Amino acid sequence: MIEIRISSNPRLLTVVRAAVSKVCELMDCPQEERRKVVLAVDEACSNIIKHTYHGDQSGTIEISCEGDKDRLEFLLRDCGPRCDAESIRPRDFHDIRPGGLGTHFIRSIMDEVDYSYEEGCGNVLRLVKHLNRS
Repeated sequence: MIEIRISSNPRLLTVVRAAVSKVCELMDCPQEERRKVVLAVDEACSNIIKHTYHGDQSGTIEISCEGDKDRLEFLLRDCGPRCDAESIRPRDFHDIRPGGLGTHFIRSIMDEVDYSYEEGCGNVLRLVKHLNRS
């Protein structure tokens, strides 16, 4: 459906949010679901920028999306060092302080969240949202 590639510059997340919102709109996602999916993908990209690239804006993030009437699937790829998927945990929700809730939001919004690593490709984050049609 779409493929975009951005540098790991936080200012470019506006492009990602606009693209994800438009895809959700084209798939007839209700406004509230659209807002949540945009948040989840934005948080995932922000985490790549912060934790994989450590703020280095010369990295790249590739985002692709495929969908059908029942689901949307986003793949986010980076070229950073292999991340330890087991170490990616949201902090305790009751530990009130700024930051650290992105993975909680991603997991609560998306129906499937999978991390993998592909040689020559890097880290791959797969986010799936099932579209509940009434």
